[in-house]
Amino acid sequence: MNAYPLVEADPGVTRQVLSQQPELMVVAFGFQKDAVGALHQHPHVQSTYVQSGRFLFSVDGETLTLEPGDSLIVPSEAVHGCQCLESGTLIDTFTPRRDDFL
Repeated sequence: MNAYPLVEADPGVTRQVLSQQPELMVVAFGFQKDAVGALHQHPHVQSTYVQSGRFLFSVDGETLTLEPGDSLIVPSEAVHGCQCLESGTLIDTFTPRRDDFL
């Protein structure tokens, strides 16, 4: 059972912490079509796995289209964000954990 609540992260985007320890955090993000994960940066290294849907990602100015089964690594402090082209779910991991998500 997941003890972490589902929260609205941005318009059309939900976030739910799936598991966490100080060194690592796993988070599911649900996106509605056309929702945007605004450009941002943070000190955490992030991996993103596309569970479902289709996304246009920007990482440090490079644009990538990701589909189910694709993944990427976002280096620490890299400016990144995405636009959802087809509704879906991203599974992100962060090291160390994102304390701001707790």
